[in-house]
Amino acid sequence: MYAASFRRLASGVAFIATASGGAVLSLASSDKDRTIVESLRRTIGDPTASVPPRSVQESALSGASLSNPLDLLVIGGGATGSGVALDAATRGLRVGLVERDDFSSGTSSRSTKLIHGGVRYLEKAVFNLDYGQLRLVFHALEERKQLIENAPHLCHALPCMTPCFSWFEVVYFWMGLKMYDLVAGPRLLHLSRYYSAKQSVELFPTLASKGKDKSTTLTGTVVYYDGQMNDSRVNVGLACTAALAGASVLNHAEVVSLIRDGVSQRVIGARIRNNLSGKEFDTYAKVVVNAAGPFCDSVRKMADGESKPMICPSSGVHIVLPDYYSPQGMGLIVPKTKDGRVVFMLPWLGKTVAGTTDSPTSITSLPKPHEDEIQFILDTITDYLNIKVRRTDVLSAWSGIRPLAMDPTAKNTENMSRDHIVLEDCPGLVTITGGKWTTYRSMAEDAVDAAIKSGKLKPSNDCVTQKLQLVGSYGWDPSSFAALAQQYVRVKKTHGGKMVPGTMDTAAAKHLSHAYGSMADRVATIAQEEGLGKRLAHGHPFLEAEVAYCARNEYCESAVDFIARRCRIAFLDTNAAEKALKRVVEILASEHKWGKTRQMQELKMAKEFLQTFKSSKNAH
Repeated sequence: MYAASFRRLASGVAFIATASGGAVLSLASSDKDRTIVESLRRTIGDPTASVPPRSVQESALSGASLSNPLDLLVIGGGATGSGVALDAATRGLRVGLVERDDFSSGTSSRSTKLIHGGVRYLEKAVFNLDYGQLRLVFHALEERKQLIENAPHLCHALPCMTPCFSWFEVVYFWMGLKMYDLVAGPRLLHLSRYYSAKQSVELFPTLASKGKDKSTTLTGTVVYYDGQMNDSRVNVGLACTAALAGASVLNHAEVVSLIRDGVSQRVIGARIRNNLSGKEFDTYAKVVVNAAGPFCDSVRKMADGESKPMICPSSGVHIVLPDYYSPQGMGLIVPKTKDGRVVFMLPWLGKTVAGTTDSPTSITSLPKPHEDEIQFILDTITDYLNIKVRRTDVLSAWSGIRPLAMDPTAKNTENMSRDHIVLEDCPGLVTITGGKWTTYRSMAEDAVDAAIKSGKLKPSNDCVTQKLQLVGSYGWDPSSFAALAQQYVRVKKTHGGKMVPGTMDTAAAKHLSHAYGSMADRVATIAQEEGLGKRLAHGHPFLEAEVAYCARNEYCESAVDFIARRCRIAFLDTNAAEKALKRVVEILASEHKWGKTRQMQELKMAKEFLQTFKSSKNAH
C-alpha cells in the first residue's frame, strides 16, 4: 500500500513540474488601467471619505427608469455580489446592488475563515493526474495572494499543523505540501516544514502525543501556510468600497419580482421592497446579475418558473471554543476523519474556531447547527488533543449553507462543482454561483464580463480589481495599533453623565487597527470625543464607539447587523453578545432616531437570532 502511494506521489511530482512550467498567470495592465487604479486609490484611500447616505442610494435605485436604466443591477450582497458591484463600478458602469438582509448575512459570514489555496484540489490533481484540478489550485493560489494584499488589515497568513503518527504519514504529507510550495511559486506565503514531536508540542501545547487509538505515538508534524480572514468585515469592506467607487448599494432591500419586457421577455429590472420602511419601487437595468448564493434558484424562478434547479445546498457547521484550545499563531488540520472529512481547529479573533461538516441540508435564511454535527466536531478534535473537550466549552456554534452548483444545461448532473458557474438561461438575467470565498474576485470578474456581453455594455476600462485595495487598507501597516494606543484615550460616560478618561489599551488598539484599518482613527476619535470608549462586553475588545461609527459609515441598520457582521461578538461568544445587546440598541437608537417600539423589536429579533447559535447555554 505504501509503495503504491509513493509511486503515485512520484508521478504527481513529475506531472506538477511539467504543468507548472506553463502555468503563468498574466497580471499585465495597461497605462490607462494603472491611471484608473491610482484615481480610485485616491478616492477609496481618502481618510475623510464617507459612503453616500442610505437615502441617497435608495433614490439612485428608484430613479433608474426604463428610459435611463442602470447598466447592472446586482441581486445579493454577499462576497460575490459585492465583488460584482465593485468590479462593474470600477469599470465605469452604472451599478446598483440590493440585498434582502445585510451584506454578508448569509454564507459569506459563516465560512471557516480560511483563504484556501486549494491544497485538497492538489491531492486530487496528483493522484488522478487531473490538469483541471491543478488549474483550480493555480487559480486559488493567485486569488489568495491578491485577497491578502488587497485587505491586509483583515487577512493574514496562518500556519496550519498536520499531526503525523507514523513515518509514512510524515513523508506523505511532507512531500504533498512541498508540492503545494512548488505550485505556489511566487504566490507562496511561507515554506512548509517538518517539526519533531518535541518541537510540535512546544508550538502546540494541547496537541496529543498519542494517536486516537492510543497505540501510536506522535512522530512529528508538517506545517504549511494558508490565509485567514475576518470574512464578514471583508464583505462589508467590499460593499463600502463599491459605494465609494460609485455603486448604489442598499441592504435590507428585497427583490419581490423581476420586470420583463412585454415583447422580448428579456429581464429589464426588478420590483424592490425596502424591508426597513416597507416602501416598494421599481428599478430598471440593462442586465440583472443574480448573485443570491443559496437562493439563486429562487431568483431564477422569478424569471422562469420552469427553470431547473442548480443548487445542491450543503451544511457547514463550525463551533467556537476558548482560546486555550489552540495557541495564538498556529492552526491544526485533521486531513481525513473517520468519514473522510477535513476538520480544522484555528485561532481566530482571540478564540478557537473548529469545523467543519459537509452534509445535505435545506435552504433557509437562518440555518441552525444540529447537535450531532457539533458533537462530531468535538469528538474529532478530542482524538488529537491532550485536554478534555467539553460541550460546555462551546461559546458559539453556527451553520452556513454552501451553494454547491450544477450546470442545469449539462447532460450529466451527477458531479457537483466546487468551482463557479456563470450562465444566462433567461435573457437579461446572468447568474453567478458556486465557487468559494477565496475566488470571489475572479468570480465577479467573470460575471461582469458575461453581463457586458449580454447587455452590449460599454465599460470605460478593463477589470482593475486585482490590484485595488479595499477601504481601510491604504496607509495601514501592522504597527498602526501603536499610534492609536499613544494618541487616543477611551473616554467613558458614567451613569451620572461624567466623562472619565481611560487608556487606549493594546487589546483595544489592536482590535480597532485590524478591524477598521486606516479608518481606526475615526473610531478612536468617537471613543475619545463622544464618551463612547467603554467596552461592550467584559473580556472582549469591542467598544461602544464602533456601533456609532458603523451606523454612520458602514450601513449598519440593525442590532444583528452589528453583533454579527460589523463586530463578530455573536460568532465568538453568544452569551457576551446577549449582554451587549441593550447598549448596542441604545446607541443605534440614538444614531437612527428609533422610538421605543423599534428598540423593543430590535432586542427581540436579536435575541431570536442568537438562539440559532447553539452555544452551551442554548444548546437544547
